[in-house]
Amino acid sequence: MLLGWALLSFLLFVLVLLAVVQGWGPAAQFDDRGSPAADWAVDEHWMIRPLRVIEVAFGNVGMAVLTLAVALLMLTRGHRRAATYTVGVMVATTATYTVIKLLVGRARPEWQLEQALLSSKSFPSGHASSITAFGGILIVLVVMLVRRSSVRRALYVLIGLFVVVVCLDRVFLGRHFPSDVLGGFLLGMGMVALGLAVYSPLPRSHAQQLPDLASPFPSDRNLAVILNPSKVEDIEAFRGIVNSMAAEAGWSLPVWHYTTVEDPGTGMAEAAAVAGADLVLVCGGDGTVREVCAELAGTGIPIGIIPAGTGNLLARNLDVPLFLRAAIDIALTGQDRAIDMVRVSGDGVEDGTHFMVMAGMGFDAAIMEGVNEEIKAKVGWLAYVLSALKSLMFPPVRVEVSIDGGEFTTHRARTIVVGNVGYLQAGMPLLPDAAIDDGLLDVVMLHPRRFLSWIPLAFRVLAKRPRTDELVDRMTGRTVVVRASAETPRQLDGDSIGPGRELHMECIHGRVLVRVPR
Repeated sequence: MLLGWALLSFLLFVLVLLAVVQGWGPAAQFDDRGSPAADWAVDEHWMIRPLRVIEVAFGNVGMAVLTLAVALLMLTRGHRRAATYTVGVMVATTATYTVIKLLVGRARPEWQLEQALLSSKSFPSGHASSITAFGGILIVLVVMLVRRSSVRRALYVLIGLFVVVVCLDRVFLGRHFPSDVLGGFLLGMGMVALGLAVYSPLPRSHAQQLPDLASPFPSDRNLAVILNPSKVEDIEAFRGIVNSMAAEAGWSLPVWHYTTVEDPGTGMAEAAAVAGADLVLVCGGDGTVREVCAELAGTGIPIGIIPAGTGNLLARNLDVPLFLRAAIDIALTGQDRAIDMVRVSGDGVEDGTHFMVMAGMGFDAAIMEGVNEEIKAKVGWLAYVLSALKSLMFPPVRVEVSIDGGEFTTHRARTIVVGNVGYLQAGMPLLPDAAIDDGLLDVVMLHPRRFLSWIPLAFRVLAKRPRTDELVDRMTGRTVVVRASAETPRQLDGDSIGPGRELHMECIHGRVLVRVPR
């Protein structure tokens, strides 16, 4: 399919090329619009400056910088194939249009802008080829990494506008004939599709690397899937992907369980365990994952996490990718790792409550309480940013903290976070020394006195400065007790549990078995 799109783009490109070289009438009419082609160019002085800015920004140097930036971003996020695909397509596109320019040898239009006059060949447009290839790459990455359909559509439109603006820029400045730009666009599209056909950035399933079974005996490895249906856009499509990948990996046809508002995962996990599941996949946010992990703790049944929420902090800290197929692949074929869970009690907290990621009192819990669910459904994690801005100066609270049964110490803080993991979204190292399998909890208390105090606080957190004082204070222990002087918002794994004065937390070492990358 992809190879077919690449061949179609290249065929259309060759037709435009022949029309330009042979001087076919339709090509000349397209370039001239029935009147001098100079009419396409802009002579209004006020438009020249922004058009020149676009020309320079998306020239060879600008596109090289953008390509390297995207490639480095993909490398830091662990998407090596995507980085290689990005660089490969852009290099191949540049080399191809450069060679074709030399072979065709079409002169630039005589009416091009005299400022920074170009003397290189005209067909095809290098700017159009590069921006089209780059835009296509960005669309591929959006398909890979962005799950929310509304966000994807907005990004598609934005990328498309950039491509159109840069292509029109070439004609408005008189740098190219319209057929040069059309040829460049078709070449760029063809290179993107060819790159996908030859070297797809999508992670290859480990199951595809295994040798075929000698005979089609049915598998006796029982697989269960627990799905929060509100977290996927197309349930049937998701079921089809999981079923096919499970079969490739040698698992039986999955037994499906769906969470409800009344039961966010506990009953489903119990049913899967009673039915003899050898592996349980859970697809949802941190709240759903927490419920399933708590129920399957100590059973020896491994849990494969398919992150589909807004935060997905547990998956991020376990290096489970957010790309759907890659996460499913790891859940099915990854290695098992024993991790800690945390038992929680306190006023108003139900017996048997646990968390896997973080608990908080104060500012961070106020953020969770203040999130507008309708906005969250539309813009995702940006809803938390808006809530944080509203809660930024949450009033400080006097708290008492006891570590491992020791004496209580008194502190003032706008927020106190107890973590089983160390990193927030975007890799923010709130608790950089925390490890999910060390049997310890890490505590951080933040007390910016004034609004501007958030700036040095953010710097110290991002720089992982070890120094502790009243602004940033840290503690570590197996058990942590926090007492607040007044009713204070509280949260577990990003879910608000209502205001209260106490939280008792105990780390249970190596209690849960999860699937992680090999």
